[in-house]
Amino acid sequence: MVRQASVERKTGETAIAVTLNLDVAPGEKQAINVSTGVGFLDHMLTALSKHGGLQLDLQCKGDLEIDDHHTVEDCGIALGEAFKKALGERRGIKRYGYAYAPLDEALSRAVIDISSRPYFVGHLPFTREKIGDLSTEMISHFLESFAFASGVTLHVDSIRGTNNHHIAEASFKALALAIRMAITETGSNDVPSTKGVLAI
Repeated sequence: MVRQASVERKTGETAIAVTLNLDVAPGEKQAINVSTGVGFLDHMLTALSKHGGLQLDLQCKGDLEIDDHHTVEDCGIALGEAFKKALGERRGIKRYGYAYAPLDEALSRAVIDISSRPYFVGHLPFTREKIGDLSTEMISHFLESFAFASGVTLHVDSIRGTNNHHIAEASFKALALAIRMAITETGSNDVPSTKGVLAI
């Protein structure tokens, strides 16, 4: 079964088109094409896709003449919706994933439960207002928007780090690795829940 989905989201603030494939076939070149108008967000989503083994095409036109809030938030929502749609009934997956990722002095941890219980907790102590053209407060908001739209419980924490770029990138890489673990197929057709259902 191909675990792939496309989502379009259009509002008075943004127009977004996302195609997400959760799997790269053996021998297939990984295709990642991200353009949000916010350069550092593009960098983070590219890292998320690369290290998560995802195929991603995400194109966004947003009201960046105002600020980056609507673009970043709506990209998180659209990506989360595509992730949820691509997973379908969530049968035969590990469900839980966790990972640590270092980048020089920075070390981050991500833990995810593909649970249909949306929740986000993050500890990302940035000391700058912006990294490139991305507001640092919007990094946690992106992760929260993704978690609630995809229906996952997500914890992302910076364990240590002084360079804000490194803290952010280590966090997205840890999330990528945690996602890869959680969506790994087990070979079973069972829903990994005592309730017997995860897709709500």
